[in-house]
Amino acid sequence: MAGHTENSITVDAPLDLVWDITNDIENWPRLFTEYSSLEVLSRDGDTTAFRLTMYPDDNGKVWSWVSERTVDRANRTVRARRVETGPFAHMNILWEYTELPGGTQMRWTQDFAMKPDAPVDDEWMTDNINRNSRTQMALIRDRIEQVARDRQNAPLPR
Repeated sequence: MAGHTENSITVDAPLDLVWDITNDIENWPRLFTEYSSLEVLSRDGDTTAFRLTMYPDDNGKVWSWVSERTVDRANRTVRARRVETGPFAHMNILWEYTELPGGTQMRWTQDFAMKPDAPVDDEWMTDNINRNSRTQMALIRDRIEQVARDRQNAPLPR
């Protein structure tokens, strides 16, 4: 069995703003509440390899891994995969952005499988990713919408 999740949210902000903020990976520790740090390891065109480190979990364990992501602004997609898979046999992620009359829809699709010796199974991880993705997407939506409001209310330069 393998895990699969799809979650989406609409952000009341222009596509360019949503794209720019969510793909500024150096700022992910300030955008996501679960990441304590991000270190860019290499860049090659539109592909970036980076180490992502989470805050300690309830047991005090700090999870960290290397991922690689490729942005395709023309098609409004980002594809990512874990290079250091940890407890995953594989983890592939697709982010899609769709411009809507009321803002921008952001969709995250994750396909993965847990290793046989992982501390949790595919079903547990599917539930965990779904729950966590919804939480993070709502926080990201709120942060981006605040930036959009601040920009809209900023005084015009003289």
